Amino acid sequence: MKQHRLRYLGVAAVCVITATVAFAQQQRGDWWGNGHMGSGHMGSGVMHGWGWGQMNPGQQQRMQRHWTYMNQGVPGAYRGARSDVRATPQVIAAGRTLYSNNCASCHGAEGLGDGKAGRSLVPSPALLRQFVQMPMSGDEYLLWTISEGGERFGTDMPAFRETLSEEEIWKIIAYMRAGFP
Repeated sequence: MKQHRLRYLGVAAVCVITATVAFAQQQRGDWWGNGHMGSGHMGSGVMHGWGWGQMNPGQQQRMQRHWTYMNQGVPGAYRGARSDVRATPQVIAAGRTLYSNNCASCHGAEGLGDGKAGRSLVPSPALLRQFVQMPMSGDEYLLWTISEGGERFGTDMPAFRETLSEEEIWKIIAYMRAGFP
């Protein structure tokens, strides 16, 4: 029951962050804004009637994984997955190297979604610095996301299950959770 409540809290937080980011992107007019969040509902700085139908395709793609997790959980292969990698200075340093080599080109050096290769992606790369601290970002969710990528949800996030070992993925997660030091 506690995990179910945390999952809902995480999804609610993702919705708030997604809406906040979309509004900021629209106001800034920067590359990852990719237009509006639907029918001009955000132009006044207040969201009216916000929902699935008002999201642009990029936001819908991003939210689809979260909706799937909230309603169905992770696929069986990832259910109950827990990292046994301790966040030692050596592990965090290894995670930094792995992150730099595999993730930073899209997600940015500090997890802000501002990597050079990610500039043309729709939806824009996830803001990992904030997301990794959310209750929804449990071990099984992050392992699933990194391992399987975004093909199922129509995003360009590559699957790393054939490229990285599970231990390497846990090291990346440890590095991100350490705050991208």
